[in-house]
Amino acid sequence: MSMLSKITPENPLLLVGCGKMGGAMLQGWLTGGLSLNAVKVIDPLVASVQKMLPQLQGDNIVGQVADLPEGLTPGFIILAVKPQMMEQAMTQLEAVDCSGSVFLSIAAGKTIAYFERHMGQDMAVVRAMPNMPAAIGRGITVACPNKNVSEGQKAICHDLLLAAGGVEWVREEKLIDAVTAVSGSGPAYVFSMVEALAGAGEQVGLPADLARKLARATICGSGALLEQSEETAAQLRMNVTSPNGTTEAALNVLMGEKGLGKLMLETVRAAHQRSRDLAD
Repeated sequence: MSMLSKITPENPLLLVGCGKMGGAMLQGWLTGGLSLNAVKVIDPLVASVQKMLPQLQGDNIVGQVADLPEGLTPGFIILAVKPQMMEQAMTQLEAVDCSGSVFLSIAAGKTIAYFERHMGQDMAVVRAMPNMPAAIGRGITVACPNKNVSEGQKAICHDLLLAAGGVEWVREEKLIDAVTAVSGSGPAYVFSMVEALAGAGEQVGLPADLARKLARATICGSGALLEQSEETAAQLRMNVTSPNGTTEAALNVLMGEKGLGKLMLETVRAAHQRSRDLAD
């Protein structure tokens, strides 16, 4: 049974920011057992959100904190605004009784210490790092709780994050920077590979449209095969590689001394360092 049923109208879930990611997660929560009466949404683009989620009506959705029902005491506050908007959001939330709330943030670069400075050292805070496929429920999220988060609160946060796909937990917050570099930014690496593969196809003579279709279908199909197979990526690679064949010739370049392995390490290190810089 989903833990979402434990979120009640008396201590509702307050979603701050209902864009593509927040909206997709909210739809998943409602489908997964969260009562509509136990949801409050803050987003300045009320009409746009209602177009995406027409079930949000009346005081279910407001444009600003000042329009929330008087005396609201949210049980969970989900922070789904862009990092550059977080300071404004946190300042506005000072007008809300958050004394018993759990803060769950999916904003990149905002540390647990950042939220503790705003709301107090005794606040329960979960920092989460989802990735782009979370918008269609196919993502992977890694979360880290502070010491004030109880096991029961963590279980509810886990079910909330399940709406975006898989969920993993870490105890060391510094690992979130590495998570950001691998899975957070990772979809862009995959999209870049599709572009590069299509471009290479054009260079060896394929029409542009066909090259793009082949590259896209190859990456999507290979990902689906990897997801469904019990074999490792390494074994699947070997399965498609015949001795002295075309794939082996290609992999001699791709896996060479200056190939993908070294390039990907440099790529992830750059993203990792930037994530640390933003957090600092």
